[in-house]
Amino acid sequence: MENVDLVIRNGKVFNSYLKCFRRADVYVLDGRIYYIDVKENGKTEITAEKELDASGYYIIPGLIDIHMHIESSMMTPRTFAGFAGKCGVTTVVSEPHEMANIKGLNGIYEMMADGGHAPIDIFYGIPSSVPSTNENLETTGEIIDCQAMKELLERKEVICVGEIMNYRQIIRENDLEITKFLKYLRKKDPNFVIEGHCPSLTGLDLAKFLYLGIDGDHTEHTLEEIQQRFENGMFVELQEKMLRPEILDYIRENRLYEHCGFVTDDTMADKLYEEGQLNKVLEEAIRMGFPTEEAIYCGTYTNARRMNLRDRGVLAPGKTADFALITGFDSLEPDYVYKDGKLIASKEQAGGKLARTIQPEESQPGESQPEESQPGENQQAGNRHIFPEDYYHSVCIPVLKPEDFQVCVKLKSGSVQVRVIEVSNGRTQTSEKIVSMPVRDYKICWEGTGCLLAMVLERYGKNGNIGYGFVTGDCLKEGASASTYFHDHHNLFVIGENVRDMQAAVERIQELQGGILTAFQGKISAELPLPVAGILSDRPVDEIGPALKKVRNSLFQLGYRHYNPVMSLCTLGLPVSPALKLTDRGLVDVIKGEIVELVIS
Repeated sequence: MENVDLVIRNGKVFNSYLKCFRRADVYVLDGRIYYIDVKENGKTEITAEKELDASGYYIIPGLIDIHMHIESSMMTPRTFAGFAGKCGVTTVVSEPHEMANIKGLNGIYEMMADGGHAPIDIFYGIPSSVPSTNENLETTGEIIDCQAMKELLERKEVICVGEIMNYRQIIRENDLEITKFLKYLRKKDPNFVIEGHCPSLTGLDLAKFLYLGIDGDHTEHTLEEIQQRFENGMFVELQEKMLRPEILDYIRENRLYEHCGFVTDDTMADKLYEEGQLNKVLEEAIRMGFPTEEAIYCGTYTNARRMNLRDRGVLAPGKTADFALITGFDSLEPDYVYKDGKLIASKEQAGGKLARTIQPEESQPGESQPEESQPGENQQAGNRHIFPEDYYHSVCIPVLKPEDFQVCVKLKSGSVQVRVIEVSNGRTQTSEKIVSMPVRDYKICWEGTGCLLAMVLERYGKNGNIGYGFVTGDCLKEGASASTYFHDHHNLFVIGENVRDMQAAVERIQELQGGILTAFQGKISAELPLPVAGILSDRPVDEIGPALKKVRNSLFQLGYRHYNPVMSLCTLGLPVSPALKLTDRGLVDVIKGEIVELVIS
């Protein structure tokens, strides 16, 4: 008689090939699925070391998020992975270009080292656009050149090229590092997966992008842009903001399920802590009418196939035993999650339906976790990874004086026309607005104009640049906010309605050596310290999530009127997202890809 490690009986098991649920027993041996015994097949003579009864449960493959950035959670990889596992996510493909912008190759390796202790599988994409544009438009801590990309290609954790963001440059004659690497890759491994980032790219320009082998896109689009991507064979990755009725209807009506998958891209700590990860994107799609079985399929099987992860994403013999047990589809929060056939997360046992008929050895989540370490401590139980000491001292800016918050012009008095970044609720892309502002004693008198002063301070100690700009629209109305979590260069950003609050915000960021916070009437209102390279916290998720929520709520209280004020704030310096953004080099016209003058006349 054959013997296996585990059998879970009587569950309604998802068959990815038939896209349906069937009552079956799931046998696991050595971390892989051994046999799916469908009930109508009759009795099977296999014994198991552990036997569980899953009556009343649906069993689905572990969710696979193939386009996301761990840094967006503001957590270290291990902390993030522990929480994602509780959401039924057993595999992620992370693209660490945020850390790479700060610490280069070393930063990527530190992320990998920390993620090596995670309870789920973390694969990586090669950061292909560090900086996201070029050194003339932004200053970063480090760069990732062609040689660095070649080095990363040899790592077993690396399975794709991360999103290529300088999409308008790469389709024209150029000398980009990523262009050199793609030529190298075409000879070495022509089937290697290449991810793209190409908002608004259509027609011939989109064709040129695809011609380079960049055949995946996750960015925000109109229905027409989505149609062009499907029609041209692009794999479409749907994040939450793309769950719009017209787009989901188009996929459903044309049965395009094989050519798309659900991803998160960016999930911030408070949303992750309160709502979940990829499971919540699937939940929302189902709520909006996306067929349940297709939603599961597009959160598991198609994503695995996209990344050539042929050993997972489906419950079938020989495949990795990654699966979650759920009670229904109104909520995809799992009761139990298994990775490689071992329990990694579960809800409280009390009242649970999963009956153990043979004594288990699995521990409950948290039992085997090591204590949280403080920066600089030696590694403790569990081989916990500790980031290097210099990661905790990465904000290098001089003490600012009140006059540093003044914008000077050549005109002594009168008025000038200035370019202003306009924020609009519902999108992270901005627009350009021309505003007339008074001038007195060679200084722009911006206070009281309905515009905020914004400044980006180069924080790597390279050049001391300060980029000045103005912001209006659905953003702050009073107080100030500052952050070193500022895509993708992560220089120090401060924005405010008055100088007093702006200065208080900057000084506090310097004390914390990184973070995101708000200030009002000269005092800090809410803050999340991010001491690890200025973008991550090494604290537990139940501290990070609530702290960020306080910052989010404070932004609302100070007048920010945006569906995601944190993301809106932190992308005001992203020079690959249209239309007008601010870096330490100044105002960037994203479409033209060049610095433009703040003052027009």
